[in-house]
Amino acid sequence: MLLRGIRLHSLSLKPHFYALISLSPFCTTPHSEHPNGAVFNVSALIKQPDWQNSIRLKSLVSHSNPQFVSRIITLHSRDHVPLCVDFFKWVCKQSTYCYDTESRIQLLYLLASDNLYGIMHKVLVWLIRECCTSQDDLLKLMGAIEDMRENVGFRINYPCYSALLVCLAKLDMGSVSFLVFKRMSEDGFVAGEIDYRTVVNALCKNGFVQAAEMFVSIVLKLGFPLDVYLLTSLVLGNCRAGEVDDARKVFGLMSEKDGCGVNSATYSILMHGLCEARRLDEALKLKEEMCVKGCNPSTRTYTVLIKATCDKGLIDKALILLDEMIKKGCKPNAHTYTILVDMLCKEGKIEEANGMFRKMLKDGINPGTVTYNALINCYCKEGLVVSGFELLGVMERRQCKPNIRTYNELIEGLCIIGTPYKAMELLRKVVNNGLFPTQVTFNILIVGFCRAGQIEMAFKILRSMSSIGIATDRFSYTALVDSLCKMGKMELAGFFLGLMIKKGIFIDEVARTALVHGYCKAGKTRSALMLLEEMAKDRCLTSPHTFNIFLDVLGKEVKLVEQNAILGKMLKHGLVPSVVTYTIMVDGLCRAGDIEASLEMIELMKRDSCPPNIYTYTIIIGGLCQSGKSNHAFEILRTMFNKGCRANNQIYLALLTAMTTKTGCANRDEFIFTEMDIFHAFQFLDKIREYGGHAFDVYKFLITGLCRTGRISEGDIFIQEMVNHGLIPDSDICSCAITHLCRSGEYTRSLEWIKRFSAYGCFPSFASYSAVIVGLQSEGRFEEADWLISDLMRSAGVEDRNAVSPYIDFLVKGEGPYQSFELLNLLDKFGHNERPIV
Repeated sequence: MLLRGIRLHSLSLKPHFYALISLSPFCTTPHSEHPNGAVFNVSALIKQPDWQNSIRLKSLVSHSNPQFVSRIITLHSRDHVPLCVDFFKWVCKQSTYCYDTESRIQLLYLLASDNLYGIMHKVLVWLIRECCTSQDDLLKLMGAIEDMRENVGFRINYPCYSALLVCLAKLDMGSVSFLVFKRMSEDGFVAGEIDYRTVVNALCKNGFVQAAEMFVSIVLKLGFPLDVYLLTSLVLGNCRAGEVDDARKVFGLMSEKDGCGVNSATYSILMHGLCEARRLDEALKLKEEMCVKGCNPSTRTYTVLIKATCDKGLIDKALILLDEMIKKGCKPNAHTYTILVDMLCKEGKIEEANGMFRKMLKDGINPGTVTYNALINCYCKEGLVVSGFELLGVMERRQCKPNIRTYNELIEGLCIIGTPYKAMELLRKVVNNGLFPTQVTFNILIVGFCRAGQIEMAFKILRSMSSIGIATDRFSYTALVDSLCKMGKMELAGFFLGLMIKKGIFIDEVARTALVHGYCKAGKTRSALMLLEEMAKDRCLTSPHTFNIFLDVLGKEVKLVEQNAILGKMLKHGLVPSVVTYTIMVDGLCRAGDIEASLEMIELMKRDSCPPNIYTYTIIIGGLCQSGKSNHAFEILRTMFNKGCRANNQIYLALLTAMTTKTGCANRDEFIFTEMDIFHAFQFLDKIREYGGHAFDVYKFLITGLCRTGRISEGDIFIQEMVNHGLIPDSDICSCAITHLCRSGEYTRSLEWIKRFSAYGCFPSFASYSAVIVGLQSEGRFEEADWLISDLMRSAGVEDRNAVSPYIDFLVKGEGPYQSFELLNLLDKFGHNERPIV
């Protein structure tokens, strides 16, 4: 069968509905009497001119329950039907007990019990249209209509059926619209042309082309014209069914001389179908054809093409389309901007995404939750949580209600910057806002606490999921398994894997690789090898990563024969060595003291089109320095710079160690920077410049090293030297100095340094700002702390300070586990009771 029958369930009211009614100042049971004074007052007021704006009336009905409202309607039902209908609509928006769908349906039942069918027919048309935004609400209403049909004999009339068909079409409920049309015919109503059009459109939205064509044939038999609306629906239906070529055929018939013609909507629908079929070039050509034929592209046309170009990663092409769109006088809508903001965020272009968002606001377009979420996610992924919370504040001020995904993004942002307990505190706001954390929320928190090494807290969150009734998945367990393996707690990791198997959760490559890593780290290579063979048998090896773990462990133990054997197994399974694989092999050879062989391995990498990366260079330069071949190491460094690769701190540390200490000395930065003479630091700086290194990187290495070991004054010498050469210190340099000063309780000096760096156009990290602010507040220096908060907002690029101000104290204050434990205990109550007030 093309369509399945859909059984419409009768309405089940909210469990707390009658409890809400009992709180009303009016009588609570359906058959009880209402206070005559209240009934008289409301009845008199609704007869007055402009009664909808009466403050007294609004006050009287603000807590009126459905029983009271039905009583008022019944009193006026005989002589004032239009007034009753208007009052019904008005009170549904004014009374807290008639605001949601269930309460309005309860009011319908009460009107039905008084046989007020005429009023019901009129208000039903309005209610159906009100339900156009939600399939669930519409199905509840339809369930109530069916229930009243069976129990009290109530029948909806033709306007109700017609409105219902339109609503079903808007909500893409094609199969249900077919059943409603069938019931409408059974009730003896003759469908009009618009009803047939509506059903065809509804069926086509779900891709039911054959059923839609059946209705089109009926339309022709009845003598109705085959117009652009009907055929555009068939173009849509074929596109939704994935039959784009058939859609083009219908489009071709419409475009013929004796055809009905096509309009902008037809073009847009076909373009969307082509884009969905990954035929973007054809869609763009169709846009050009559209312009030639004098049919102006609409906002929807351009939005479809912009979305398709963004999906292919062609952001520049998407922006060209946006410019063309604006030049042709076609205004972008919220959806257009959201697509672009989202794509720019995914590309990591935060400034451009923010600019697009501001342009959206400037054009008078209100962003939706999806737009805010995309930008908040982008900020939080980069650790820019202040900007994320600024957007949350803007959302709230613009009355755009954040959803659970909004808070999930912010919770993840707080975890990324290493403050998972703060993320748990934000969960309190989620609950207070009437939202409930999802599986994704808890998984983010589990990962956050695991990364912070707070395994016990991660356990507690996992247990809370079970008590609340939220299902755990592989992401919930994998983070725990990985952390436990890294900590060497293999028995506990095995316990959680057993739980995963018991729950029917597939143990993927990530979890198994974590276990392999754990066994290798614990010296249980036999167990790791057995697991590797099992993964190969289950075809669970999709990348060299698992083999690389084996190779790394064997290389660190200088077991080169066994390492080569594992490499052979890897090749046998058809996996191609990656740059990581080669780098691990180079490391093993360096540890064995065979520098020449490691250099030959690097040449092999180049021949295999797998050029060495920064980690490969780090290992070979470190090996050369350890072997007393620092001159050769500097030549490798020159080669690396010529390839456009910048050195990291490990490379600089190895080279500095080779210059300032005896051969074979361990690369310990604390020792080097504590004992090193400042003269050696300048000498090192000059030599790196000589070999083509970036001066900024060397300054940063030296300054942070000196500051970490408490040599702040000498670090400052290099900062001034750096600025004199036109280089601006970055956040890491600033934060390193501030962190050391805060640890010593030197908040005055910290503040002075922040002001100095601010003059350079450089700002410390959020954590450094927070440490100084909290320190100043602890000393009672609130004015200075407030100034620093303002500077923090300026450094974060905050444009709307009022939006973020309510969250600043929350963000900068210290965090602790106590409130988190309290919140988890409260959340546990969700599994047994009503939602607690937090």
